[in-house]
Amino acid sequence: MTRKVRRNAERIDRLTRYVQKVYPYALITAKLLDEYDHDLAAIQRESDKELYLKLAEAELRAEFDQDIKSMTVTQGRILVKLIDRQTGHTSYDLVKQLRGSFQAWMWQGVAKVFGNDLKGEYDPEGDDKLVESIVRRIENGELATTPREARTEKAVARLVKRKARLYRKYGVETPVVTSN
Repeated sequence: MTRKVRRNAERIDRLTRYVQKVYPYALITAKLLDEYDHDLAAIQRESDKELYLKLAEAELRAEFDQDIKSMTVTQGRILVKLIDRQTGHTSYDLVKQLRGSFQAWMWQGVAKVFGNDLKGEYDPEGDDKLVESIVRRIENGELATTPREARTEKAVARLVKRKARLYRKYGVETPVVTSN
């Protein structure tokens, strides 16, 4: 193999490993966002929507905070693209919807510092053609990924604590869960 061919093969192998690592997170995120949209449509009062969004953010933080912090910048860039692929919305639009315009603007600035773009759209025919082919191989069962279940035990424990703090802050009685 020539040096150029070997470097290209290494780049493709690395990209494949990265996509295999972050693809399950994109699937879980899309699933959770669908749940949130469905639930938000049923909530009438604005204050209840605000509390629900804070709880949703707490859930996402509890679930993904440690994993996201351990990702490389390139893995984060791929995750942003895959979330756009799975949800049909850019990460900027999702942050704007859940947190507001100022937060979306702020996180876009942070992303730009690290060479990323939350407004970047997934382009399966252009820049993201190779990522799309890897995702297709995963979906066809040709490549394995480690399935990651939403709501791990550790995340649930952190979420319970955060929910209790939010309920106290908003003066809402903490719901009592009974086991049958």
